[in-house]
Amino acid sequence: MTGFNRKSTVVTSGDMRAPNRAMLRAVGFGDGDFGKPVIGIANPHSTITPCNAGLNRLADAAVGAVAAAGGMPQTFGTITVSDGISMGTQGMKLSLVSREVIADSIETVVRGQSMDGLLAIGGCDKNMPGALMAIARLDVPAVFVYGGTIKPGHHAGQDLNIASVFEAVGALQAGRMDRETFDIVERKSCPGAGSCGGMYTANTMSCAIEALGMALPGTSTMANVDDEIVAAAADAGRALLGLMARPEPVTARQILTRPAFENAIAVGMAIGGSTNMVLHLLAIARAAGVPLALADFEAIRRKVPHLAETKPSGRFVATDLHRVGGLPMIMKMLLDRGLLHGDALTVTGKTLAENLAGVSGEPDGEVVRRFESPLYAMGHIAILEGSLAPEGAVAKVSGVKVPTMRGPAKVFDSEEAAMAAIEARAIQAGDIVIIRYEGPRGGPGMREMLAPTSALVGQGLGGAVGLITDGRFSGATYGMVVGHVAPEAAAGGPIALVQDGDVVLIDATTNALEVEVAPEVLAARKAAWRAPEPAWTRGVLAKYARVVGSASEGANTD
Repeated sequence: MTGFNRKSTVVTSGDMRAPNRAMLRAVGFGDGDFGKPVIGIANPHSTITPCNAGLNRLADAAVGAVAAAGGMPQTFGTITVSDGISMGTQGMKLSLVSREVIADSIETVVRGQSMDGLLAIGGCDKNMPGALMAIARLDVPAVFVYGGTIKPGHHAGQDLNIASVFEAVGALQAGRMDRETFDIVERKSCPGAGSCGGMYTANTMSCAIEALGMALPGTSTMANVDDEIVAAAADAGRALLGLMARPEPVTARQILTRPAFENAIAVGMAIGGSTNMVLHLLAIARAAGVPLALADFEAIRRKVPHLAETKPSGRFVATDLHRVGGLPMIMKMLLDRGLLHGDALTVTGKTLAENLAGVSGEPDGEVVRRFESPLYAMGHIAILEGSLAPEGAVAKVSGVKVPTMRGPAKVFDSEEAAMAAIEARAIQAGDIVIIRYEGPRGGPGMREMLAPTSALVGQGLGGAVGLITDGRFSGATYGMVVGHVAPEAAAGGPIALVQDGDVVLIDATTNALEVEVAPEVLAARKAAWRAPEPAWTRGVLAKYARVVGSASEGANTD
């Protein structure tokens, strides 16, 4: 074991340790505990969101396991913001901000209390990348524990989830759903605790973290309400102490290597994960000091097929994936074909290949396709570039029947303005909707555009209208959508210069995102452009807007 306060910069020898001991006795330390490693248990339990409402029992299980294995667990809280509840409101501006606050808060406590190791629990979308960013910065022995997915609701033989409600709004407005059915969908879509059930951002990131090697095998698709996830939290506590008991303890950056990030990208492509994976993996890699760029996602995408038919574009949810073998089965398929780095170290203390050695079984052919007959031959997240996005943009092409779209721009300077036009039925098939000044700096906070995209799907326009934004998209979004456009409008990027009626091209086959306007015309518009006054001049959003970087690099504040 590493011993008490191994990273402390305070003199702790002899009698100078007495104040430390006195304070710690008040929280349960006894004479025999001061030589044990101090383990932080970061617990974002809250009743703000179903994603985090069931986390206390996982924290309790981890505390018990750490104590039994010879550590001294100390719990502390972290925040959360529910994307699903704040979606479509000004509150959504704080979602990505919360990722930074979570990372900063965990780092602050672990450094401030000179903790020897960290077990971080996460439920809602930003808990997970925030925790991993802190883990990467701290570089102490660490393990991540996923809080688990929600189970689907049911109505008329159909599975329901939070995306069902957003799409029902558009269907009701278009007269394609009656009020009685709408109310039933709203009441039944979220039946209990757990993170949103499709392969949206939370489940995508839990799978990515398992692929990174920072979570125990098989835990990324468990349901929050099932008993197995409690046992997994206890196993994670024991695994952490195992990493620390080695002659040379295994720290986070020994796991968070370039091959590990390539594994996470490959898995994200195979499972049909959220576009937010791109933003978050870039941010975690930056925190770990690992070079990673948008081009890496495109390169891996071209080698890895899309195997899991998960929502939003598919039929199944995360619990279905768990039922048929979970992530280890998919990872074994990729590993056997040379698409994963099997020598990457994991929190079990073993390599990825060693973890997967005992995995057997064939895919069921529905939830997970056989490698020879995938949903798509290449991954579903494409990186686009062109005159509209010189630094790149991110497109999700799963479920898109027509990968190329060219049409007139309808330009909106906020999500609210776009939603008003959609609700007024002012968007027609063939239009390219542009929502700008919603980027990291311009929003500020890079809101997700689930409400506009879901409303378009509900109106029957999901495959007929393109949508481009310098903001983000929810993991529940599908259709011809392009986000993370960089440079963003608030930075004077070309997206700020587009005018109504300009012809815009989205081409996922050639990875092009173009505004068909002569360069000299764009130059004249740029000369006349003036950055808008910031909407927020005080508080957390103002601070965030002043320091946040480009989406093409992860929208970091560090």
